[in-house]
Amino acid sequence: QVQLVESGGGYVETGGSLTLSCTISPSGSITELDAMGWYRVPPGGQQELVARITSTGATFYGDSVKGRFTISRDNAKNIGYLQMNNLIPADTAVYKCHKYRGNFWGQGIQVTVSS
Repeated sequence: QVQLVESGGGYVETGGSLTLSCTISPSGSITELDAMGWYRVPPGGQQELVARITSTGATFYGDSVKGRFTISRDNAKNIGYLQMNNLIPADTAVYKCHKYRGNFWGQGIQVTVSS
């Protein structure tokens, strides 16, 4: 069974940075054929796409994070990343990673940005 586990979340002040990681197991579960994404659920809100990286390496970002967040992945290490810079309180949410092929989701990790 494929499992995705997020790490790197936490509490940060406005303007700070965090890097989320999504570790995928078992080894080999993600290949160059896979697209991956990061989604978030803000307090009292609905799930929204944060960023997505396709099998060709093309990237897409939600309008609210463009220019601040960067998605990447290391297939050899079975890890996906979300680098988040210039964080603002509106970025406060539970962040989840997603592997599109097979529709696998992580449990989610909290990111809190103080004002």
